[in-house]
Amino acid sequence: MSRPKNVVVAQSGGPTPVINNSLRGVIETCKMFPDKFNTVYAGFHGVEGILKEELLDLSAQSREEIALLRTTPAAGSIGTCRYKLKSHQTEDFERLIEVFKAHDIGYLFYIGGNDSMDTANKISILAREKGLELIATGVPKTIDNDVGDTEFKLIDHTPGYGSVARYWASLIQNANEENKGSSPADPVLVIQAMGRKIGYIPAAARLADTDREMPLLICMAESGLALPEIAERVNETLVKRGRCILVIGEGVDVGNIGETKDSFGHTQFSASKTTVAQVITNYLNDVGLKTRGAARFQLPGTDQRASINFVSAVDLDEAYKLGQKAVVIAAEDGNGYMSTITRKPGIIYNVDYDKVPLTLVANSERTFPKEWLTADRTDVTDDFIKYAKPLIGDDLVGIPTIGGIMRLARFKPIFAEKKLAEYVPSAYRK
Repeated sequence: MSRPKNVVVAQSGGPTPVINNSLRGVIETCKMFPDKFNTVYAGFHGVEGILKEELLDLSAQSREEIALLRTTPAAGSIGTCRYKLKSHQTEDFERLIEVFKAHDIGYLFYIGGNDSMDTANKISILAREKGLELIATGVPKTIDNDVGDTEFKLIDHTPGYGSVARYWASLIQNANEENKGSSPADPVLVIQAMGRKIGYIPAAARLADTDREMPLLICMAESGLALPEIAERVNETLVKRGRCILVIGEGVDVGNIGETKDSFGHTQFSASKTTVAQVITNYLNDVGLKTRGAARFQLPGTDQRASINFVSAVDLDEAYKLGQKAVVIAAEDGNGYMSTITRKPGIIYNVDYDKVPLTLVANSERTFPKEWLTADRTDVTDDFIKYAKPLIGDDLVGIPTIGGIMRLARFKPIFAEKKLAEYVPSAYRK
């Protein structure tokens, strides 16, 4: 590209506490290459915003607001979506190309998980087929930590996971104190973790107690335990310890919970008719506990992916650098890559930033290693602790406040002038 081209950055899927720091990395690094990048726009609410020609002008925002993205969680700044571009939706693909051409877009940065990398890959291929010189680059994120391969070679971990792991370590510490006090009446506390059918988030509960002093059980989808087996493990713990904290992954199979699915085909556990934690709690109380009192459940919700209060400083730093790296890749290496992070060998935690082809990570889904489950399938091994512990960092991150209230980034609603006719994304037409 001989002259500077405009940029679109967009987000897709569930947010994370650090997603905006990747966004900040993209915005600030684009400014370092004025010969490559011109105006930076955001697709407001992801690819849906691009289809609707809703392009938020990020170059028109103040440096102060851009800087505040560092400690602004979730996706409120530029929005996200769960809109899947399917191969038969040809009008949507044609519309994207029209919008890019109308606004002189030469670069697309897409922040998201495995499905988002597929979207970025599809757009980059189509653009080439239509004669549009577009460089598409992915920026990884997901609290589920399920992007990549089981050997951790494509990517070691995704931004967002370190912070949700720290959230769970803190949550379990507090829950343990409450359970110690209330155990004569409420000896069992069941807590449900996000992560669909991938066990990285419930596994992070172990980081609260690496010396294994708490009466803590962890049961994830990969554990493969049925309700009677779960009840048996809980009662064994009650006999030994008098109380029990059970962290349960939302994807554990407990039968029909009336689940719903999003446009990507993923089960929306928090939008289902009942919850895994409720089913297990009911079952425990019905079959009976081997101590007096009852089981209770706790259901942390989307705050797991939206809370900035327990954010990991390591996660913040890595999210920013992956945004930066994506821009460098686009400027120097061209089309069709995702920025990635790999771990250097050795006992001292250190990482490299690199690139991988979008084709390798599009629609990938990393599972939780079976060897990281203990033999009884209700805990994780020390190898998991070695993997996850460096990601949560040490000190709490300071959050700017005014009058006791967090000062979060607030962008002005400055949008690019629309040049095309109104458009309704094809999946939303009746």
